[in-house]
Amino acid sequence: MKILFVVDARSPIATNWIRHFVERGDEVYIASTFSCQLDFPVKRLEVTPVAFSSVKKRTQRPSTASTRMLRLDSAQALGLRTVIRHWLGPLTIRRAAHRVRRFIEEVKPDLIHAMRIPYEGMLAADAYTGVPLIVSVWGNDFTLHAPSTFLMKHYTHWTMEVADALHADVHRDVRLAREWGLDASKPTLVAPGNGGIRTDVFYPPAVPVEEPVIINPRGFRPYVRNDEFFRAIPLVLAKHPKTRFICTTMAGEPQAEQWIGKLAIRHAVELLPPVPHFEMASIFRRAQIVVSPSIHDGTPNSLLEGIACGCFPVAGDLESIREWITPDENGLLFNSNDHRSIADVIIHAIENKNLREAAAGLNREIISARAEYKSNMAKAEAFYEKVIGKS
Repeated sequence: MKILFVVDARSPIATNWIRHFVERGDEVYIASTFSCQLDFPVKRLEVTPVAFSSVKKRTQRPSTASTRMLRLDSAQALGLRTVIRHWLGPLTIRRAAHRVRRFIEEVKPDLIHAMRIPYEGMLAADAYTGVPLIVSVWGNDFTLHAPSTFLMKHYTHWTMEVADALHADVHRDVRLAREWGLDASKPTLVAPGNGGIRTDVFYPPAVPVEEPVIINPRGFRPYVRNDEFFRAIPLVLAKHPKTRFICTTMAGEPQAEQWIGKLAIRHAVELLPPVPHFEMASIFRRAQIVVSPSIHDGTPNSLLEGIACGCFPVAGDLESIREWITPDENGLLFNSNDHRSIADVIIHAIENKNLREAAAGLNREIISARAEYKSNMAKAEAFYEKVIGKS
């Protein structure tokens, strides 16, 4: 099979998916919206900047906003960069689409897979030549980005109308895709955005963690309420002073350092730099609880990875998260906009060992049944064949 992926190829979510088809022996081409270096071979990689991606720091992780740009006084903590891209980014699509269209005409792929609606899906839709197009929707594509401006609405509608099929990581986004213009006759696949969990890498420790160690793996993103998370820490420490907090991708972030100093919690917080994807497994295995304080989400891959490594999940109460977590059964939910709610839930998790132990068994079954990498990628292979055949 000859496949062209239109992606931000820096993303471990995208590369975890793409790697499967490279290892399977398919002929893989990539049009990346950001400059990157891959650790696996592809037939050809073209960089096609869109929405000012060429001026973004290459060292910055995908979907991560600079803390200097975060409007943390806002309920949704939208990054200034995100706002600018919402207004002006769509204006760059038409020109970038010409380059992608030339790439398509040269490669003549059997299938195109655009991973994320803004701006890769929009780019592929504008470059559409009739080659079957699958678009992946990531957690906040419909809830955060799509309604933000007139042009974002327009291009989201256009992308859903053009797409021949949809891949989503939660059923909620299939429903929303229909509302945004995806025809009911077009096929869909629901599977984790990164293909799933590699259980040979992400697995529980030999002995469950007994110490109250909390990990926040979300980093700085404009839809993650890290301000409320940090404000919750003193409340947790007041009841459980031995609790320790691990925050990944936050080392050197001025805002995180400012919160730590202001709240006098430096002794309890460890800020980590960006960690290679598979090395995160050993960090998750150090923790008892994984926390995700987001206000927009689909399936957070880091949350599933933490669960697979034996962490008890606590997360923002969102429709998409409830597809994975049933409160008081296999996890707990909180109001991400309220630090007291976050603290109360973390405290409840620390104090209820029986709940954590029962949840561990349930979560192992959920990962095995719904999120295991090999079985999900087998479904993806069949989905690709179905889309090509239908076309």
